[in-house]
Amino acid sequence: MTVMSHPTYEVTAEDIEFGRAGNTALLARLYRPKGASRFPAIVDVHGGAWTGGDRLNNAPMSEAIAASGTAVLALEFRLAPATSYPGSVADIHLGIRWLKANAARLGADPNRIGGLGTSSGAHQLLLNVLCPNDPRYAALPLAGDVDARLKYLVICWPISDPVARYRMAKETGNERLVNNHHAFFGTEEVMLEASPQRIIESGASFSLPPALLVQGTKDANVTPDMADRFASAYARAGGEIVLRKFEGQPHTFIPQNPTAPASVEALQLIIDFIRRRTA
Repeated sequence: MTVMSHPTYEVTAEDIEFGRAGNTALLARLYRPKGASRFPAIVDVHGGAWTGGDRLNNAPMSEAIAASGTAVLALEFRLAPATSYPGSVADIHLGIRWLKANAARLGADPNRIGGLGTSSGAHQLLLNVLCPNDPRYAALPLAGDVDARLKYLVICWPISDPVARYRMAKETGNERLVNNHHAFFGTEEVMLEASPQRIIESGASFSLPPALLVQGTKDANVTPDMADRFASAYARAGGEIVLRKFEGQPHTFIPQNPTAPASVEALQLIIDFIRRRTA
């Protein structure tokens, strides 16, 4: 666990059901800082190339963030190939709204809710941030007048341009990633439609939350320029974004090895960013 420069809290964790998609229960793990009140909160959206992973994928990150005084709702959602785009994006949209609607009851501040996404989870989180009113994403009902807008955003090694990543996977012969793209998107045309890079370059008007983008320089799962291009586009669209690269680090480096020096540094960077945005 990372060594904090601020007081830490004991963390409690419990599994909850935040909604249903048809007959499927949508689960999450809620991490709360024990003894804190009116704390900020963040939705955690895991990666797994749209086909794998669960609410425990980013547990080392969630535990460290919660210990710093911010609650974390780590979502579990439907996966491809059983559920293709945009089903899981709608699950995540519901999870964001559920946390905002229930924040006060949980002891959190509904006005200080952010998002954390890793890899394909960051891709799906970005779709909701950029298009919070898309009726496909808002398809699952929830009582109350809440939306999916977020106050701040942390995206780690995001698949911000699924078309570029798909073409890279084809060129390098990575059949696993190629097949995962097919399972989730179906076609390259859908990849383009669901591309945060394309959406943010479309010229539309956005309300963009302050963002932190964390990227390793030895990440073989993204194109070398993907993080740079997205950060540049985000800034051109009027968003405030910090891009922080970690030399020599691979895809998913923080949860993969949370006690390594780069991971400890990155976690502290994320925690400090959340603190500044929720002070």
